[in-house]
Amino acid sequence: MEKTTSSSSSSSSSSSSEKEKEKENVKIKKKEALGWMEWLRGWMYVAQEMLFQRIMASHLQNPLPLPPINELTCIVTGSTSGIGREIARQLAQAGAHVVMAVRNTKAAQELIQKWQNEWSGMGLPLNIEVMELDLLSLESVVRFAEAWNARLGSLHVLINNAGIFSIGEPQNFSKDGYEAHMQVNHLAPALLSILLLPSLIRGSPSRVVNVNSVMHYIGFVDPEDMNVVSKKRKYTSLVGYASSKLAQVMFSSILHKRLPAESGICVLCVSPGIVQTNVARDLPKIVQAAYHLIPYFLFSPQEGSRSALFASTDPQIPEYCELLKSDEWPVCAFVSQDCRPTNPSEEAHNIKTSYEVWEKTLEMVGLPLDAVERLLEGEEVKCRYGVSE
Repeated sequence: MEKTTSSSSSSSSSSSSEKEKEKENVKIKKKEALGWMEWLRGWMYVAQEMLFQRIMASHLQNPLPLPPINELTCIVTGSTSGIGREIARQLAQAGAHVVMAVRNTKAAQELIQKWQNEWSGMGLPLNIEVMELDLLSLESVVRFAEAWNARLGSLHVLINNAGIFSIGEPQNFSKDGYEAHMQVNHLAPALLSILLLPSLIRGSPSRVVNVNSVMHYIGFVDPEDMNVVSKKRKYTSLVGYASSKLAQVMFSSILHKRLPAESGICVLCVSPGIVQTNVARDLPKIVQAAYHLIPYFLFSPQEGSRSALFASTDPQIPEYCELLKSDEWPVCAFVSQDCRPTNPSEEAHNIKTSYEVWEKTLEMVGLPLDAVERLLEGEEVKCRYGVSE
């Protein structure tokens, strides 16, 4: 009789422990999307920026006055239009050596000629050059980095400005096989930032400035489905764009942690605000009409360039980044459209996912997991996309 009771008790205990395990599994079930509260808060941030960005940034001058930067060498991606064009022009006019890293080199040369003509008689000729870079090709990124590093010169500021938002378009993939938003907005800039570390080390103190977006607040990244092809989430251009911008913040946060303070390299993300650029041409006609009815709320490209220019040149930025590093803050420095430090989204603080995004990104761009450490030691690192077939 005692044996039966004992057996029955053991069976009951086993059954209850199985239930506990099931409960635990439910608890640690993989997150597959933002919770509705997170999603709602994200849209509130977006709406707040749209409606109040002018008021929040009313203390800023336009254009933003820049400190003396004659000694700086700056690479600006996507600098033939929009915010990037303004960033490149203003840096050059303030005395920096500017490299326009662009796909359309002819358009960049024409811009330089125009700026030189306008600048004639106002001082020394602008120090600008053009180099070809196509972010839809990781091979092009490797070629660009190799060409720049071969100069053995210093790089003080890398501004990853180029980006796409193909509103309403069907899902597109690069020739490397990656979803276009994810590649242009995150993967290619991530690869470029790591490959240019040797030049950034020579230019130390130096900075990597990623032009991000308030839209990352509604983004969600599944490290196992960076291309959004698993059908767990329905793909839309908004999903593609917001996911890529969140991935950029997460990757930047881990890069910030991996770079020791003595490297002298700061990593920041910035929000330019909601800016009136040529993205409107891809909008449906009715949305285009609404877009042009609210010009008061939207920033011009010159206004939208201020946060990136501030992050690139303000002398207190290194102190801010060092403070975050010493406090072991979970996210990298983030500067809002009104040039003030701000907090990225709640999801951006997810350290576990950020490390997974870091590892998956390095795998996708063809770099070893210890690439940063090896480059800091002065070793050569090969990228899969740099190997000729």
